[in-house]
Amino acid sequence: MSDPTGFLDNVNRSFDRAAAFTGFPQGLLDEIKAGNSLYRFEFPLRHDDGSITVVQAWRAEHSHHKLPVKGGIRYSADVNEDEVMALASLMTWKCAIVDVPFGGAKGAVQVDPRKLTLDQLERVTRRYTHELIKKNFIGPGVDVPAPDYGTGEREMAWIVDTYQAMTPDGLDALACVTGKPVSQGGIRGRREATGRGLFFALREVCARGDDMRTLGLTTGLAGKRVVVQGLGNVGYHVAKFCQEGGAILVGLAEYEGAIANPDGLDLEAVVAHRRDTKSILHFPGAANITPSADVLELACDVLIPAALETQIRADNAPRIKARIVLEGANGPTTPEAEDILNAKGVMVVPDIYANAGGVTVSYFEWLKNLSHVRFGRMENRYREASQLRMFAAIEQATGKTFTEADRSAVVKGADELTLVNSGLEETMTAAYRDIRGIREQHPSIPDLRTAAFLVAIEKVGRSYLELGIFP
Repeated sequence: MSDPTGFLDNVNRSFDRAAAFTGFPQGLLDEIKAGNSLYRFEFPLRHDDGSITVVQAWRAEHSHHKLPVKGGIRYSADVNEDEVMALASLMTWKCAIVDVPFGGAKGAVQVDPRKLTLDQLERVTRRYTHELIKKNFIGPGVDVPAPDYGTGEREMAWIVDTYQAMTPDGLDALACVTGKPVSQGGIRGRREATGRGLFFALREVCARGDDMRTLGLTTGLAGKRVVVQGLGNVGYHVAKFCQEGGAILVGLAEYEGAIANPDGLDLEAVVAHRRDTKSILHFPGAANITPSADVLELACDVLIPAALETQIRADNAPRIKARIVLEGANGPTTPEAEDILNAKGVMVVPDIYANAGGVTVSYFEWLKNLSHVRFGRMENRYREASQLRMFAAIEQATGKTFTEADRSAVVKGADELTLVNSGLEETMTAAYRDIRGIREQHPSIPDLRTAAFLVAIEKVGRSYLELGIFP
């Protein structure tokens, strides 16, 4: 099935732009751009009225330069084969940028989860997992899925349960999938990881005084007007962290419509309103915007498309008023639209970097499952004891006595969530510095996306050469 949005072509065009700056031979570039394998299959689904429909599903593995491969599973009635291959490709580059040792993969099932019963969703998920197991497209050292659009912790719990039932001797079976509930081997901080990673990315971008002056903005996140398209897991959490960081949410959008208030929107109040009324529309004090996509054209400093791909196109890019576009979704900006935004002086922070928080924390979860030890469990008490000894030494040397409140404020071992967030912050900060560094090395690079792709291509290309995959 062809992709009417041209998503795969868009990804490959971005790859080609960056590849022109490498010194790799064309044959190597062709090899690392091409997908490694694609499994396409169908299975029946029985409905309550006795009727049966045939469900189409895929699992694409883009690159085996590092194993296992990694990528989410998408449930959508509109998903297609090219989209799956494009997303698998993006995962390869995303993992390389943040130095997560996985190849890229992606999976999808062509169903609308909102139209299925809970029993049907479980049967679809377990059947999909069975098919992947049969063809060796899932396993802790082979291919490790995760949640994506239309799936979440519940589906990941069904997957790991099915995998464990079919591989009873698998000591590391919990590591066959990430994004699980904490009670089923998941990790604290995974649910909000993509949104938190976006926040860290935006904070790093806004800390660059020279870039902010070029954009006509002040440094720092405080006071910046932000519009978020999509209030799913990613959109909600990036909006939450931005608001907590001092940004002003002036526009929010969901599939039923959008709302705006130049004086700011209270995120939690909007979420409560939507929970009560099943819609964000008619929120007190806000103006309704329909169609929902028009929210992209609101006056703001930062626009965060966190819904689906190809939302910013050549037809609406000229009307984008944001100075920074932070891509929360995969592929929300087409190449033609990006050319228009670049010509307007808009900074586009690309998806292959900006939304890499999810796969980063998924990597931490995978490591936790393989080690069978919760982060912080072995060292927390030791750290606390060391800090108490330091206080005692200072008191003895200076004669000063610290209060219990003083000690409590400092003496604390890092728990799992603290360690996860610290690792995510370091990863996102270091990755952005790599991207900015390579752009400074190549002044002719036109934008951050090309720089990010170049960082990824060079890392993957070196892996091929060093491992002798491409002699």
